[in-house]
Amino acid sequence: MNLVKMKPNKKDLSGKKQVLDQNRQEKDYLLKATQNKESEYQKLLEEKRASYEQFTRELQDLEAQLKYTLDPDSIPTSGQGVLAWPLSALRITQYFGNTAFAKSGAYAGQGHNGIDFAASQGTPVKASLSGVVSGVGNTDIVPGCYSYGKWILLRHNNGLSTLYAHLSVINVSAGEPVSTGETIGYSGNTGYSTGPHLHYTVYVSDAVKIVRLGDIKKITNCGPAYMPVAALEAYLNPLDYLQDANVLR
Repeated sequence: MNLVKMKPNKKDLSGKKQVLDQNRQEKDYLLKATQNKESEYQKLLEEKRASYEQFTRELQDLEAQLKYTLDPDSIPTSGQGVLAWPLSALRITQYFGNTAFAKSGAYAGQGHNGIDFAASQGTPVKASLSGVVSGVGNTDIVPGCYSYGKWILLRHNNGLSTLYAHLSVINVSAGEPVSTGETIGYSGNTGYSTGPHLHYTVYVSDAVKIVRLGDIKKITNCGPAYMPVAALEAYLNPLDYLQDANVLR
């Protein structure tokens, strides 16, 4: 059988170049910020952690005030495997909900609103299902706002939306249609992240919207940032909708 080697398209080549540039920028930033001293590096991490915890508390207070009643008929039945995995290699490092890590004080003591996948810097991130890009953003452009970093929100036609966060590179634009398995970005270490990984959230589409945080509530350090916000009831366990998810539960 003859194998045809597919040439990478211009979009993929551009994305990979951006990943390399991002890696260099992060290294330069850390060297400059810490002057290569472990004590300075740890101080920087602690400052980020404290800011993140404050942001998380304030965001959860906001989302707790949003009211939403889920109509089960508006979304697929759990267990049907309607979503494809966003990465080719799978290793979950943090599960959804009230995990032991969440109960230890992470996420301001509340449940984790998605799942985290181990992913080295620059790993291709794929759309879980065809749909339209609801929006993209980068909370890092707001100084001191340690959140999702670079993120993408996709809206699918089955009542679900999916979020991909902490990316190094975004490969799509708002309003753009995407196909299942299409590379939409590359994993990274942006936002509040102690190492490269992919944060993945599944929402009920009707209850999630992209907002400028400061327009609806005072959020310390993150007021000018744009990001998805939803009522707490609109966050779904991704493993209820991903294909063959039982093997990773």
